[in-house]
Amino acid sequence: MDNTQMNTVLTVKDLKVTFTTPDGDVEAVKGVSFDVKKGETLAIVGESGSGKSQTMMGIMGLLASNGRVEGSARYGAVDLAHAGLKDLNTVRGSKITMIFQEPMTSLDPLYTIGKQIAEPLRYHRGMSKSQARTRVLELLNLVGIPDPNRRIDSYPHELSGGQRQRVMIAMALANEPDVLIADEPTTALDVTIQAQILDLLAGLQKRFGMAIVLITHDLGVVKHVADRVIVMRRGEVVEQGSREDIFERPTADYTKMLLAAEPHGVKAPPADDAPIMLEGRNVVVDFNIGSGFLFRGSKTFRAVDNVSLTLRQGQTIGVVGESGSGKSTLGRALLRLLASDGRYRFETTDISLLDRGQMRPYRRQMQLVFQDPYGSLSPRQTVGEIITEGLYVHEPQLTKADRDKRAIAALLEVGLDPAARNRYPHEFSGGQRQRIAIARSIILKPKVIILDEPTSALDRSVQLQVIELLRDLQEKHGLSYVFISHDLSVVRAMSDHVVVMKNGKIVEQGATEAIFERPAEDYTKALIAAAFAH
Repeated sequence: MDNTQMNTVLTVKDLKVTFTTPDGDVEAVKGVSFDVKKGETLAIVGESGSGKSQTMMGIMGLLASNGRVEGSARYGAVDLAHAGLKDLNTVRGSKITMIFQEPMTSLDPLYTIGKQIAEPLRYHRGMSKSQARTRVLELLNLVGIPDPNRRIDSYPHELSGGQRQRVMIAMALANEPDVLIADEPTTALDVTIQAQILDLLAGLQKRFGMAIVLITHDLGVVKHVADRVIVMRRGEVVEQGSREDIFERPTADYTKMLLAAEPHGVKAPPADDAPIMLEGRNVVVDFNIGSGFLFRGSKTFRAVDNVSLTLRQGQTIGVVGESGSGKSTLGRALLRLLASDGRYRFETTDISLLDRGQMRPYRRQMQLVFQDPYGSLSPRQTVGEIITEGLYVHEPQLTKADRDKRAIAALLEVGLDPAARNRYPHEFSGGQRQRIAIARSIILKPKVIILDEPTSALDRSVQLQVIELLRDLQEKHGLSYVFISHDLSVVRAMSDHVVVMKNGKIVEQGATEAIFERPAEDYTKALIAAAFAH
């Protein structure tokens, strides 16, 4: 695209965003300047806390009540950074619109999607209900929502994650804006849905000639779609330029570090005769749905359908598949945390028929690490209390001093300062919280750890650190992992064997490189193509 033919639609100069806190002012954005040109895709990248989202929230007048903006952000004659509410509202939702990372929290659960998409049409264009409904149906068709005549009256919870994101895009496009701001629009989506959403945005951009400002920490997405790139760190721009300049000729050390943070390496498989640590045979998990006071009878949903899996000492089995494929349910079934059918074995013991009390001695040997460490760590307990909690159950004879020694050792193993045991989870970054969750597991000296999306909420550089930590712990202690993820690049780096799941069944499995280099099934090929298209 010839830059000389493009007009600037948004000019940002020396923008600063400051938040007033009990501990004093915190400067989140420190004098950022850039232009957005008609028809281009400008990517703003950086890790969590870099200020990329706060920059756009400041421009749009969407900061929290303790935030303030300095500098300017000009759209035509309007300086958005200092405009009154009336002037802001003539631009927001009409000329400049925004879609957010998590549509479920952005869409009102009490209103149908049709009413929510119609709202900006009625506010900015004064359409009648019937006119707005006709336009909403056009928009739902445009963004690829199936059966729009039925879906227009659906509520957000009745749609999938990808469909909800399409609804957000339809709402943002309702008034054919000049600038669309997309804040991490694909981070929470499966790779195949992510590819569909990116292709959809590119097609709509071409159709309407709008500019897209893409805020993301996913450099793979940036390389795939951006014309220009701004790299931010700690509230400042460290580098900006064309996509080719940033990816092929980066000058800033921070940019080089981000580009080098892709997961890499190859996991060697264990010996063929390595001891079996955990085995599930013909695993079936059914959930009853639609039963209760408001329903006649009940229906059964089969989440895991006749799956068998054997995990050996020192092995990492990667389990991949889209949301709803059954991979997380399988992980919990293997740990006997769900009612299920099948035969289960831990080392040489058949644990299929053991009740909760009989399973207790095995629990310390079979641990689980969750996707969201913030949600799985109690905010009311110190880190020391969190990671030693299991010791009260499995090693009740330990004294307080013994537990404290074990906590110190576990924190050192995961690369955290032992003084952290006296602090609370909210005082730590996402990567540090994930290390705390891993410390909670390894303090019990387990033999098997099931890791359920342990890196998906983390920046790439932090992901890399957690992957290296897990590798080191595995090598040091001979651990066996079941690594559940929809991030295929992480699975490729971590695993020596890969299981591909769809609709509760295994569609393909084998050695990691065989699966990635020579996939046999169309579904596996589609997953890999979507993940590595960029």
